[in-house]
Amino acid sequence: MSNTLIYANNIYKEYKDNLVILDNVNLEIKKNNFYSIVGKSGAGKSTLLHLLGLLDIPDKGEIYINGKQTSNLKPKEAAFLRMSTIGFVFQSYHLNNLLKANENVMLPMYVNPKYNYHDMEIRADELLKLVGLEHRKHHFPNELSGGEQQRIAIARALANDPDCILADEPTGNLDKENESNIFNIFKELVNIGKSVVVISHNESVKNYTDTIYELKNGELEEKH
Repeated sequence: MSNTLIYANNIYKEYKDNLVILDNVNLEIKKNNFYSIVGKSGAGKSTLLHLLGLLDIPDKGEIYINGKQTSNLKPKEAAFLRMSTIGFVFQSYHLNNLLKANENVMLPMYVNPKYNYHDMEIRADELLKLVGLEHRKHHFPNELSGGEQQRIAIARALANDPDCILADEPTGNLDKENESNIFNIFKELVNIGKSVVVISHNESVKNYTDTIYELKNGELEEKH
């Protein structure tokens, strides 16, 4: 499992009223790969992503990150592992409208002891350049287009140099051109050594990813 970044082993999760949403799901996320998970709304894609990112815990089964068992971690230990390993991108961007673009990118760095403020500014500038928005660093979110806001959100997700980006319907609010821009940024991240997992109800994502899975009736199946 030396090339394995995240490993989900026999993950089982129920909603209220005994509704099984994930039924003994197994998934291996390898380093330097681009994955997509497709399925209908309500299939459990977001639930699976939250479990992979340690935002939730399974009812049964185990999540391993870099070979480390996570079920026995204390909350602070899980939070540190999440901060250092995983970055999140969401459909609705989740930017702070009172902060400029570069300040939004800097936010996750405040809890990382390796950065002082000067380092944070430099890192934010580097990441904004990576997503092609260094010229918009002093703009507020309401001054940016939806595609630009999502690119800021990607830069923010990279703030603490995570190994993996987990993206929940990242192009759900975007047109085709901006969708293509976002997926090409993700491909570039894979080229520089990151892993990316995108969940979507839009199967066009398969045109960009190395491996595609479908989540249906609680079961995860690789599509060929």
